Amino acid sequence: MCGIVGAIAGRDVVPVLIDGLKRLEYRGYDSAGVAVLDGELKRVRRTGRVAEMEAAASAEGLAAGLGIGHTRWATHGGVTEANAHPHISEGELALVHNGIIENHEEQRERLKALGYGFSSQTDTEVVAHLVCHHLRETGDLLSATQRAVRELRGAYALAIIARSDPSRLVVARMGCPLLVGLGEGEAFVASDVSAVVAQTRRVVYLEEGDVAEVRRDGLAVFDATGAAVQRAEQVSGVSLASLELGPYRHFMQKEIHEQPRAIADTLEPILETGFSPALFGPRGSELLAGLTGVQILACGTSHYAGLVARYWIEALAGVPCAVDIASEYRYRPIVANPGTLVVTISQSGETLDTFEALKYAIAEGHHRTLSICNVAESAIPRLSAMQFLTRAGAEIGVASTKAFTTQLVALFALALVIAKARGRLTAEDEALHVEALRHLPGSVQHALNLEPQIAAWAERFAPKQHALFLGRGLHFPIALEGALKLKEISYIHAEAYAAGELKHGPLALVDREMPVVVIAPNDALLEKVKSNIHEVRARGGEMFVFADADSQFGEEEGVHVIRTPRHVGLLSPVVHAVPVQMLAYHTALARGTDVDKPRNLAKSVTVE
Repeated sequence: MCGIVGAIAGRDVVPVLIDGLKRLEYRGYDSAGVAVLDGELKRVRRTGRVAEMEAAASAEGLAAGLGIGHTRWATHGGVTEANAHPHISEGELALVHNGIIENHEEQRERLKALGYGFSSQTDTEVVAHLVCHHLRETGDLLSATQRAVRELRGAYALAIIARSDPSRLVVARMGCPLLVGLGEGEAFVASDVSAVVAQTRRVVYLEEGDVAEVRRDGLAVFDATGAAVQRAEQVSGVSLASLELGPYRHFMQKEIHEQPRAIADTLEPILETGFSPALFGPRGSELLAGLTGVQILACGTSHYAGLVARYWIEALAGVPCAVDIASEYRYRPIVANPGTLVVTISQSGETLDTFEALKYAIAEGHHRTLSICNVAESAIPRLSAMQFLTRAGAEIGVASTKAFTTQLVALFALALVIAKARGRLTAEDEALHVEALRHLPGSVQHALNLEPQIAAWAERFAPKQHALFLGRGLHFPIALEGALKLKEISYIHAEAYAAGELKHGPLALVDREMPVVVIAPNDALLEKVKSNIHEVRARGGEMFVFADADSQFGEEEGVHVIRTPRHVGLLSPVVHAVPVQMLAYHTALARGTDVDKPRNLAKSVTVE
């Protein structure tokens, strides 16, 4: 969840480090710092945003051809300058770290006994001292890092520079992403390609257990056993334009409006290939044959996408589907079924709980695995037997938007691929679903056109402290997603319930100060939802209803209605996700919160 950047070049790398940190700030923004080697190790750290650290670095005239930087999302220790990275050990080396070291306490006691002093509360300072200890024994930074990581338990991405070795920086990876960018006579390291794409598109992704030395003229990689290995060089396709705000006020707003294009791009292979197992790779036909069930593993917004998919898979494919929060699944006994397809969903492909849940499922005997992900080179797709790449493009805003809707598109395709393989999809129905998918980007664009009306609603939400979201069937997960979005970026406490549960407890909360948002498309459950609305109105609650153009809802006192485009059948959750995203965005805007960087949160959750 933190961001790492490093560089070695024949020029001043401080501007490169700071530019990289700004591009990584969505991964953590409690504090930031850089350390450079210019004869001596020099360091600047500040709590708060990268811009504050940048001003301090400029004031101190920081400049060098070798350096590392970090933007932090606090885990061990509070948000203080002492806890900010980089950490320096004995004036000999500087280190930045993403992840969590599980055995940091025992290592801390050992290092204290060896005479090392600690100035922070972090597990990272333990790693810095441990590498320093081995550097004093070996005289070689690479060997010292290899020794140190063998003594660590947990997840880490490390970048290290040493005063005694100005010709290289050393990096290591276990459980957290790290890559090396290769330039002409210079090289870069980062936890995300967005930090280096302005410098080079040639990247090498490190694998689990790798330790590498990075020099101006090349890269040497060693696996967990210490053996020299080659890792494939790739050319990144990330667009610089996708990393810029353009005419929008926030990345979240930009990404909400990018959804028609993101959905169209994600649909391209589906519309070309049809509902074929080949969508999921060369083993698709083999691994999807004879399925007896589907198990979906995901966290947060991706988990809600999985909840929608359960309806689709069971209704269309006739296969039982279970959906688990990945962080819960990995810690409970499971009954493995070789006929079950395990589907992991992750925007970044590095979500630690989802990655570990997948490893657990495989270890228990599940070998039919599919990853739905937005980053092709990430850990979860590489571990999975099958992959489907959503084509959402870079998502910078912490609150996921276009990643969610493109995940839904991928999961809808999965349901239909399974249905077709099981003989449950007629040619006529297949043609109808293809046509519905072709029109989906346009329907989402029509939903975006509701923004002025939704912004007006947001002004009514802004002074509230609580909100309730209701939905039924396919749209209950959209109610969950709407409540999550509102919580994430406006800090209004919001809860979501299946509308039929209203009278089983939540109705006690309803009063004039509790706005109630209802997802009410024109489907088979519409009349049931109307009954739930009457229950709220009878208690004086104020209703905000997202209905379809053809739903029979009328405005009345205490009932406000916005009509999304015509009902699009089973794909309705994709369209109805857009208004709840915009409601959260404009409410946060009205409350003056930091939309793209909500407090206490960060993108790409690579820690437990």
